[in-house]
Amino acid sequence: MPYKPDEYKHVNYLWEDHIADELSPVDNLVYRSNKLGEDQRITNTGGGNTSAKLTEKDPLTGEEVEVLWVKGSGGDLRTSKHENFSSLYQDKLNALDDVYQAYSDKGYKSAGEDRMVGMFKHCNFCLNPRASSIDTPLHSMIDEKHVDHLHPNAVISVASCKDQEALTEVIWGGKLAYVPWMRPGWEAAKLCEDTYAKKPDIWGILLGQHGHTNWSSESKSCYETSLWVIETAARYIEEHDKGDLTFGGQKYAALSEAERTELLTGFLPVARGLVSNKVKFIGTVQTDDATLRFVNSVDAKRLAALGTSCPDHFLRTKIKPLFVDFDPQNDDLATLIEKFKQGLEQYREDYTAYYNACKRDDSPAMRDPSPTVILIPGVGMIAWGKNKSESRVTAEFYNCAIEVMRGAEAISEYTALPAQEAFDIEYWALEEAKLQRMPAEKTLARDVVVVIGAGDGIGKATAHRVAKEGAHVVCADLKLENAEQTAAELTAIYGQGIGVAGTGLSACGPAIALAVDITKRDTVEAMFKQVLLAYGGIDKVVVTAGVFIAEGADLAKNDDVFDLSFGVNVKGGYVVASEANKIWQQQALKGAMVLTTSVNAAVSKKGSLAYDTSKAAANHLMRELAVTLAPLVNVNALAPATVVQGSNMFPRDRVISSLSKYNIEFSESESTETLRNKLAGFYAQRTLTKQPITPDDQAEAAYLLISGQLSKTTGQVVSVDGGLHEAFLR
Repeated sequence: MPYKPDEYKHVNYLWEDHIADELSPVDNLVYRSNKLGEDQRITNTGGGNTSAKLTEKDPLTGEEVEVLWVKGSGGDLRTSKHENFSSLYQDKLNALDDVYQAYSDKGYKSAGEDRMVGMFKHCNFCLNPRASSIDTPLHSMIDEKHVDHLHPNAVISVASCKDQEALTEVIWGGKLAYVPWMRPGWEAAKLCEDTYAKKPDIWGILLGQHGHTNWSSESKSCYETSLWVIETAARYIEEHDKGDLTFGGQKYAALSEAERTELLTGFLPVARGLVSNKVKFIGTVQTDDATLRFVNSVDAKRLAALGTSCPDHFLRTKIKPLFVDFDPQNDDLATLIEKFKQGLEQYREDYTAYYNACKRDDSPAMRDPSPTVILIPGVGMIAWGKNKSESRVTAEFYNCAIEVMRGAEAISEYTALPAQEAFDIEYWALEEAKLQRMPAEKTLARDVVVVIGAGDGIGKATAHRVAKEGAHVVCADLKLENAEQTAAELTAIYGQGIGVAGTGLSACGPAIALAVDITKRDTVEAMFKQVLLAYGGIDKVVVTAGVFIAEGADLAKNDDVFDLSFGVNVKGGYVVASEANKIWQQQALKGAMVLTTSVNAAVSKKGSLAYDTSKAAANHLMRELAVTLAPLVNVNALAPATVVQGSNMFPRDRVISSLSKYNIEFSESESTETLRNKLAGFYAQRTLTKQPITPDDQAEAAYLLISGQLSKTTGQVVSVDGGLHEAFLR
């Protein structure tokens, strides 16, 4: 019988009657799904399905009909809402069996499987647009009201053992039946239906190499049965745990955090450049104890070569990871890089051979043969994906694979899916169709953009602009709290992404905040190291940080003003460029840099000698950098004029001073923003366009310069000044 709520050790019992009992039947299903999904030991991100067969009123006939509500394709149990569930007439689903049998009788069994998915939409109840999952027939054919289909690590451990069928009887005492591996779909559902018909007293079925399905007449008892299945497997594994001899025991000692950081910051940009031979990838570093125990073990190399078991895993992780044969106690960074290059070449050859050996006449073209998971003894795991969220999920899935191997090796011997079966899942026409349906990636979706000065003004606007185009944004600023505010704004808009166990920046999302003083090389170097650990590399750098200091009337007393102006506005850009260039050269991927200068660099005027000359020097610094960093990196400058709104160069006292200088009426009681608008309006009248210049105007130009649309433009100053004819080239 299921355990009592306080007896669970390996899963969390989260059901609360006072909440569940107040919900409608469909919302109760959503609640059950969310509670199961909250615990990643129960099912992986995006994996698993839950369902309920409910009585609904047909909108056309008014008659009561049985409707299957089941989590739709692409949803995640933890975050699913009502709209993430498909709803289908149960009687129409039943009728589809004749369609399938007729089609498969003609010898089109595989094609018949895929055809069924297209037929589901003909069964939709109330025109529900949610695409149905491939597991829909499994939920339909089990003759119980509530069904859960899950992928828990503990259960997959049993399902991945060489003697999985015998262990099913031993562990669950006959309450779970067993069916061998079969690709999810109609035929697999039929096998489960037949198994249940023969053994109506069972509570569920173990699906070989896959996971489990269980059911009940009530939603709560179905939830409790799911927990019971997992808890029972986990306890059995715990009883047989090998302790220090897990994975054959330790072979290598982990590097210290300082040693690991030093090694990773040298390795990551090189690795990113090499794996990104077709498209760029974003990385996630995993160095938790469980990962290190595996990569440092005697059996890691053997088990990694076997590949993953559960189809949900290797769709993200590929059929196997790249294990780098690195000795952390005796090898150095250069050796690691060389071994990685050799391993990468061999991996791509092996993947190509796997594709050629398993492909069918109608198989899609071979995808990128680069690995998505790299394992390094003493260091940990690096996962790659098209964005941070995907690389984190890839890391999560391989964490699951490690736990599956740990459990299987504790109670028996781990086995992986045969290569042909793995290929048929990876290159399944339905998976390919799903990939083709995905929306086009945004312009900067695979880019890491470092915005220095992101705490306010032009920098904040630029951070928002590039994030809108999918960039992973590093919000860097002298004032960390300001950078954190910008990063928080971006996270609120674009989401944190899907979580993954681990520590530090490996769990970051689309934006991070870092402190930096660009006049101090050590802080710039430290910032870039953090960026590497967070994302694996950099692509674009936009420097908006700058300083304007009012000068005294006595020119001989402005030495400090000159030192700081040139230190921030000129040397700072040089320091950032030189440190970024180290990474660009290691990656060997195209990069772009924008320095923010000023139209004052081209206009001689009184009262801002240090600022104007420093910006003129910054313009030439940009040109020198364009020559020096070519052809890998394009360097351009953005030259604003009198951007008052939101700028820390225009604090209230400077605004009031300027208003007084130009005899513009104002009141001390007016807000700073109102005063700024008055000053901006005055400045606008001095331009050809007669429009105030905003941070968003500058951000648009900065985005354009790094977007790739001006890929053949370098060494140029782009003025966004509303049309100041005094600054025209002469």
